Amino acid sequence: MTESVMTINYVRLEHGNQLDYQVFRSELISGLREQGFVRLVNHGIDPAFLRRCYHLSEAFFAQDESEKRKYAGALRGYTPFGTEHAKDHAAPDLKEFWQIGHEAEDGHPVARPNVWPDTPADFRETFQTLFQDLFTLGQRLLGVIADDLKLEHDYFDQRIEGGTSLLRLLHYPPIPDGVDPDCIRAAAHEDINLITLLVAAEGAGLEILDADGNWLPVENGPNEIIVDTGDMMKRLTNGYFPATTHRVVNPSGPNVSRYSMPFFVQPRPDVSLACLPGCRHLKTPEPDITVGEFLNQRLKDIGLPGV
Repeated sequence: MTESVMTINYVRLEHGNQLDYQVFRSELISGLREQGFVRLVNHGIDPAFLRRCYHLSEAFFAQDESEKRKYAGALRGYTPFGTEHAKDHAAPDLKEFWQIGHEAEDGHPVARPNVWPDTPADFRETFQTLFQDLFTLGQRLLGVIADDLKLEHDYFDQRIEGGTSLLRLLHYPPIPDGVDPDCIRAAAHEDINLITLLVAAEGAGLEILDADGNWLPVENGPNEIIVDTGDMMKRLTNGYFPATTHRVVNPSGPNVSRYSMPFFVQPRPDVSLACLPGCRHLKTPEPDITVGEFLNQRLKDIGLPGV
C-alpha cells in the first residue's frame, strides 16, 4: 500500500465522455481494491453548504447535555458521549453523534422514523438536503462498482432505495482529564455498510491500517470526500473489495473538538448479502445473511440499538 490515498476527479463521471468514464472507473476500482479508501474531488456539493452543515452540527452539540438527551435512546437521533465502542474493544469511543435515516414517503414506510431537535433553526431542512445529496452521490458511485462487477448498472439502486442508509453527525469533544488510556476517539474498526462517504472532517485524526500493519494518516481538504468500502461490500463480493481497518486517534496537538459527517450507504433490511455469483470463485463464501440480520448483529457488537 502506498503512503497516500488515491485522489480521483468526480468531474470525469459527472460531466465526462465515455473515455473519462473508463478512467474514473479504473481509478475508483483500483483505489478501493488496493487501499479500501479513495479521495473524491470536485464532487459537486456546494462547499458553502457543507460549511453551514458543520456550523449547525457544532451548534447542536454545544447545547446542554439535558437538551441533547431528550432525543436519545434509538438508532435515529442522539447517541450520548461514550456509548459506542468498536467491535471486540470494550473501552468506549470518545464521541457523541446524531443519526439521520431515510424519511418515510408514500408507499415507502421506514421501520425507524427520524427524530428532529427543536434547535438549532433549519437543522431538519439542512440535513435532509445533505442526506439526499450524499445518497445521490453514493448511488452514482455504486453504479460504477456494479459495472465493474458485471451487474446491471442499477443493481444497487434497487436495493438501497428506502434502505437503512444513515447520515451521522459526529462530535469528538476535547479529551477529558483522567480518561481511560484504552479510550480513543474511534478505536480500530471496519465500516459495516456498502460504502461510506466522509465529508471532509474538521480536524485531523483519521488513520488507515496498511497491509504491513502500519497506520497511515488520511488528510483531506475542505472540498473533498473520502470514500471507503465496508463489510457489507466485502461480504457481497467475497473480499474482492476490502473493508479496511481505520481509526480516529486522539489529538497530538491542541486538545480541541473534531467534527465529522460520514454517510453510510446501506440496503433495505430484507436484502440478501449472499456472495455474488461472479465472486464465488475467489474463496469459500461466508454464510448467507440478510442486511437486517447482519446490521442487528453488528450494532449489538458496538453497543447500539438495532434497526
